[in-house]
Amino acid sequence: MATPSSSIGKKGKSSRENTAKTMVSDQISQAVVSTSNLLHLMHQSSPSQARLTKLPKNLLAKASTIKNTGQVLEQMPSVISNFDAHMENGLQSVPHLKTISQLLEKMESCQLRSLSKAELYSEEPEQTREPPKASE
Repeated sequence: MATPSSSIGKKGKSSRENTAKTMVSDQISQAVVSTSNLLHLMHQSSPSQARLTKLPKNLLAKASTIKNTGQVLEQMPSVISNFDAHMENGLQSVPHLKTISQLLEKMESCQLRSLSKAELYSEEPEQTREPPKASE
């Protein structure tokens, strides 16, 4: 049979557990309400917060662009290397280009000289010709 003192002990222990559970539950509820209020205040006080909530959606929309940019950036070292090699070849060709331009200038001056000589020869016979005689 249960003695009155043992039932009182169980009731006391049980009520302390309930009180502890109630206190923990109240503290959790207060923390949730405080967090909710804080978030609500942040949304009200910061207009940029609305933009921040849209950010993940914008990032998802631009995922393919971001992926393509990543691929381009991966290829950039080889592109730069190839470009550098072409520039180096071009710089090595500069002396040849100077020689070619000098040859072209000489050819042009020779052609101009021969043209001017031909013009002089074609004008000279006209000047040395006697004017036609009047009919007698």
